[in-house]
Amino acid sequence: MLELKDLSVVFYKGTVNEKVALSHVNLKLEAGDFVTIIGSNGAGKSTLFQTISGAVESDSGQILLNGKDITFEPEYKRARHIGRLFQDPLKGTAPHMTIEENLHLSNQRGKHFSLSLMSHKYRTLFQESLKELDLGLENRLDMKVGLLSGGQRQALTLLMATLVTPDLLLLDEHTAALDPKTAQKVLQLSDKIVKEHHITTMMITHNMEDALKYGNKTMIMKDGQIIALIEGEERKKMTVEQLIHLYSSSTKEYTDRVFLK
Repeated sequence: MLELKDLSVVFYKGTVNEKVALSHVNLKLEAGDFVTIIGSNGAGKSTLFQTISGAVESDSGQILLNGKDITFEPEYKRARHIGRLFQDPLKGTAPHMTIEENLHLSNQRGKHFSLSLMSHKYRTLFQESLKELDLGLENRLDMKVGLLSGGQRQALTLLMATLVTPDLLLLDEHTAALDPKTAQKVLQLSDKIVKEHHITTMMITHNMEDALKYGNKTMIMKDGQIIALIEGEERKKMTVEQLIHLYSSSTKEYTDRVFLK
């Protein structure tokens, strides 16, 4: 479904500031896989998402989505098949447009969009979809999105990213800027939508408990590489304490291997 082959990204190549952001990354996800990703700041997690989505161009390697090579496909074309949520709730929506206008925008993803083409036939669909969020937004379609709280905007962004079911959903620490109660609600909504629509999903998190609670695989990144992929029975039996220990030992072992060889 999603396959990364020997994917590498180097920033400021050939300068004193050269930085290897991704180094020969290989990964294969099947349809419906939900992988949580942990790693320290600078591990390459967000760069991985930016490269998959087309915001950053890879220096080498391939990105295959549903068997199609999208390595050189522009970001706007990939957006037809890839949904993405960011850490900042202000991203992903148009604040000066209404909730209904934002939903129309997402409902026409990949097509030529014009507000003049908006149809009220979708209004009931939008209301039903918003009702699932349980935030009272189904009766506020005419409200400007900029007036919503961070949690409401992030929940709306989640709905927008999945209203037209994407082939791949990228969740880039999408609850990090929310208070704990709201963050858990958005996470539960994310999990519900992903399961209902069988969406292949990748989620970056710094919360070790969430890294095991959600999805069916957990990936550890360090210095632009995948250093561990935990799945199956190993993951089912793993405790948060064991994951923390594995994370600490894996990153130390990787560091020793690279710098002490």
